[in-house]
Amino acid sequence: MSLISEGAGQRRLIEQGLIEPSLAGVGDYLALMKPRVMSLVVFTALVGLAIAPVHVHPVIGFTALLCIAVGAGASGALNMWYDADIDAKMTRTARRPIPAGRVLPGEALAFGLTLSVFAVVVLGLLVNLVAAGLLAFTIFFYAVVYTMWLKRSTPQNIVIGGAAGAFPPVIGWAAATGSISLEPCLLFLIIFFWTPPHFWALSLYRTEDYARAGIPMLPVVAGDAATRRQILLYTLVLVPLGLAPWALGYAGVLYGVTALVTGAIMLILAFQVRAERRPAERASRHLFAFSILYLFLLFAVLLAERGWGGLIGRVAA
Repeated sequence: MSLISEGAGQRRLIEQGLIEPSLAGVGDYLALMKPRVMSLVVFTALVGLAIAPVHVHPVIGFTALLCIAVGAGASGALNMWYDADIDAKMTRTARRPIPAGRVLPGEALAFGLTLSVFAVVVLGLLVNLVAAGLLAFTIFFYAVVYTMWLKRSTPQNIVIGGAAGAFPPVIGWAAATGSISLEPCLLFLIIFFWTPPHFWALSLYRTEDYARAGIPMLPVVAGDAATRRQILLYTLVLVPLGLAPWALGYAGVLYGVTALVTGAIMLILAFQVRAERRPAERASRHLFAFSILYLFLLFAVLLAERGWGGLIGRVAA
């Protein structure tokens, strides 16, 4: 049964009063918000907020992070609404709430739009307009520019669309200061150049899924070898960027050592992916898994060095 016919059948049952308007539970709506992605967004936004060189009232900080989290969830819901047709064709996503028939497409759309308006309006009214404007742009960029345009039209979808995932630390900084400066932009660049090797590593062992759904991911369009080469090139740019906060004096020795060691591991794994002569799978799985740890460690150490101690001190004051 197709997604459209399934949704039409549910609507007929609703009109006849045979079932409730939604078959979904709370867990299904949480799944629409992509909680794993949302947790990374909140964490990187927290780092941007905490390292800002200003006093942030804890209520304002909590409100900013809540709005950023809700905005990220809204983006996920809108993405799942629009991508329900291709999600149904992919093994990795077929059990998501909409293709599985637990949430109607219209319900997901209304949910995503409601969350979007709530997040942007509350952030603008209670924090500041700069942060609200950045959040609104990020939601628009992910839901419209990436999901509706780039994802289905170009193998550079992850490269350009990665900007949406790179904005949270900038929004966090803006929530604290009402402005943008070089330091959060550097964090933006780290996430931006981290995104292609991270997702292309995933796509190397999910190529059949993407091909079946008609998504022009790089391995589908350009092949395995070209993708492995691009992963290495982006990693070669990423590692110096990861070291840049220490080199420019924004971070301490612990961060520098962490960035150096984890960056070296990223490069080793990228070279292993590049060197594989058979269709990449084992090395790409290792790179995909470690890339998550790499980004987490960089931001966690930066938070420990620059943000967490200072944030506690500012709150106590």
